Amino acid sequence: MFTGIVEGLGTISGMSSAGRGKRLTVESDFGLDQTKIGDSICVSGACLTVVKIAGRRFDVDVSPETLEKTTFSRVKIGERVNLERAMRFSDRIDGHLVSGHIDGTGILKQRETLDNAIIVTFRVPPPIARYLIKKGSIAVDGISLTINTCGRDEFSVSIIPHSAKVTTIGFKDRGSQVNIETDMIGKYVERFLTSASSLELEQPSERSGLDMEFLSRTGFI
Repeated sequence: MFTGIVEGLGTISGMSSAGRGKRLTVESDFGLDQTKIGDSICVSGACLTVVKIAGRRFDVDVSPETLEKTTFSRVKIGERVNLERAMRFSDRIDGHLVSGHIDGTGILKQRETLDNAIIVTFRVPPPIARYLIKKGSIAVDGISLTINTCGRDEFSVSIIPHSAKVTTIGFKDRGSQVNIETDMIGKYVERFLTSASSLELEQPSERSGLDMEFLSRTGFI
């Protein structure tokens, strides 16, 4: 589990095929003290497992499923990536709970400067957009951000100078692809409602108390 607060940047320094998957070598800009084989590291939003480590370099295996869902299918040597090691229970959660399980990719549609902020708009497929709410949380390439506005197939976020300086979002151009992870709470709520509806159809006498009326009455929607 991660927080979406990027620790620092890294560079893809090596890449090799592994069947339909890939093995990537990443060189971190910061020291990896106490990081060991088997640890999880969020690489531009994707939770990957360290399989080899030497100094500031570490290797990760990327499965075919991850390649299909993320930008790693088009990754290149020299590409810069955001890095965050797994959170500890003693840490402050300054961003939001990020699993590192990517829902899909989006495309940077527009960026404009507004006073001391950069307003960035991303286009996403409707199946991803359905989980977005205004002022909700989203992870873009592993960066915890707050949604300013959202529509049927796009959303915008406000980037402060610090975030632009310490993450890859500061130099992403229009047309760049990014990894998107929506807030897991929305997906859990949808799953509960779907399961409850299915159960009611199968066993109408055992009605679940979790429905849209209940969520509205208790302030969830």
